[in-house]
Amino acid sequence: SPGQGPGAAAERPDPSRLRPHVVLAQENTQIRDLQQENRELWVSLEEHQDALELIMSKYRKQMLQLLEGRKGEEAEPVLKVHQANSGEIESQIDRICEMGEVMRKAVQVDDEQFFKVQEKLAQLELENKELRELLSISKESFEVRREDLPD
Repeated sequence: SPGQGPGAAAERPDPSRLRPHVVLAQENTQIRDLQQENRELWVSLEEHQDALELIMSKYRKQMLQLLEGRKGEEAEPVLKVHQANSGEIESQIDRICEMGEVMRKAVQVDDEQFFKVQEKLAQLELENKELRELLSISKESFEVRREDLPD
């Protein structure tokens, strides 16, 4: 068919030839999406930390009530189990806090990247404006020179 000739492939835009501001706009959108996702993850992480703290405090309270109701020698094995469980839960809380720190750093990096892209976009827009002005000046001077030429 006539639309399948060698010229058909050339009509499709090559991503490498997209205008820089188009690419930057796409990156801007991706960065905003990532920032939103990071904020949501951050809220979720804080909720998990709160929940773990609540579980730990309830667990401690129950263990204390249990220990108060027993004599010294009966309390010994319960106390050992409590210490083991307590250590496990606290190490999980520590791991979650470490994850939180990693996420906080990732959010910072994303923010810095976003500002770099914004800065680059502003530079490119300024450069584009200057190039357009130069182009219009050179067109005007070319037209003036053509008028000066004898027929």
